[in-house]
Amino acid sequence: MYKILVIDDSKMTRSYHASILKAAGYEVLEAEDGAKALDILYREENIDLILTDLNMPNLDGYTMIKKIREDENYKDIPIIIVTTLDKATNKMKGFEVGANFYIVKPSDPESLIESVKIALGED
Repeated sequence: MYKILVIDDSKMTRSYHASILKAAGYEVLEAEDGAKALDILYREENIDLILTDLNMPNLDGYTMIKKIREDENYKDIPIIIVTTLDKATNKMKGFEVGANFYIVKPSDPESLIESVKIALGED
């Protein structure tokens, strides 16, 4: 079973994404910001994918993704950004720091699962 780390400072949004992913058969871990997410990533084993917001306290999504991509052990983990920021400059910056996918909220459950499957290399 794939393990997905969901990061969003909104408990409601985290729960929404977690419920969609759990219903699709994924194991889900949650964090409320990038700092907590890095703690979980470094502590847990085998995180298969990261789903993250960008605007968060303590450590924002861009900075967190950059840190993950700089770490040899985690640089290949697929990262999907799910955010309300829909400007082309936000998307470009997201891809520049290392995101694989960029989804604008509110995310449609089917397209979210489809993006996760593609990122994980599932059929």
